[in-house]
Amino acid sequence: MDTAEIFVTLGGLGLAAFVIWYFFFSARQTAAAASTAGGVQQVAITVKGGYSPEVIEVERGQPVQLSFYRAEENSCSEELLLPDFSIRRELPAFRTTLIELLPQRAGEFEFTCGMGMLRGRLIVK
Repeated sequence: MDTAEIFVTLGGLGLAAFVIWYFFFSARQTAAAASTAGGVQQVAITVKGGYSPEVIEVERGQPVQLSFYRAEENSCSEELLLPDFSIRRELPAFRTTLIELLPQRAGEFEFTCGMGMLRGRLIVK
């Protein structure tokens, strides 16, 4: 192997390590729901190349309102799936869509785009 091949190989290994770290080990933005006077837990989520925040913590047995603002026109993000709550909604571009649910049991529940590429988690305590 000559010097150029060594640099290309090391660069490829470095990029692969970065991708693995980013998707599996990097810290995710977490938000705890804010409760209103009526006991409703509310969280605002921006959809733009992913969900921000990506991890949401709520309390079991209290109503939850998730406000998804889709700040893009990417076709991947036009649908939201919360399969554990039997929720499937269209998310219009540059609009806020309100999702209401009542978590009855503790656990971690995944939400995704229609293609399954964008992912988030709802943690019920």
